[in-house]
Amino acid sequence: MGVIISSIDYILNNSRANSLWPLTFATSCCGIEMMQTVASDNDIARFGSEVFRGSPRQADLLICAGTITHKMAPVLLRLYEQMAEPKYVIAMGACTCGGGMFCDTSYSVIRGIDKIIPVDIYLPMCPPRPEALIDAIRKLQIKIKRESILKRKEFIDKHSTKLTEKQGLLVISEISESKNELQ
Repeated sequence: MGVIISSIDYILNNSRANSLWPLTFATSCCGIEMMQTVASDNDIARFGSEVFRGSPRQADLLICAGTITHKMAPVLLRLYEQMAEPKYVIAMGACTCGGGMFCDTSYSVIRGIDKIIPVDIYLPMCPPRPEALIDAIRKLQIKIKRESILKRKEFIDKHSTKLTEKQGLLVISEISESKNELQ
């Protein structure tokens, strides 16, 4: 039985890795570098990612580029939930990965999107060059080729979060904690 599952994983993962369709969520300067990645100098079409989708239902890779505020967090979470499984996330830029230069001076910036959605590849530069994004896509392809369907489900379940509103502020809490509160 293990041989059959390994063979199916191999075929499916190679197909997934070589046909990533990104959904863009660009909010600041990192978005311009992401657009440059599609241009003829860097052409990510060589890696099967040339079709940037406008709808989350047609995408399987979310490239989140730029500052994420508490007001944008529900929108980002909704887009992520609307994507089809398996879905992958690249956090592009220092602001996306950890709040960047705004983490100490702004109360409205979320200090890392991994508090909202699970992140597969971090790209923490300010702003990252197109070559770095291409490298991140290549690393994601290698990761996809090596993963198992069961391991992916465990990864997603481990990073489940929920946004709740308490006294007018968004609070990010893990679903496992909210299940314990209900019991």
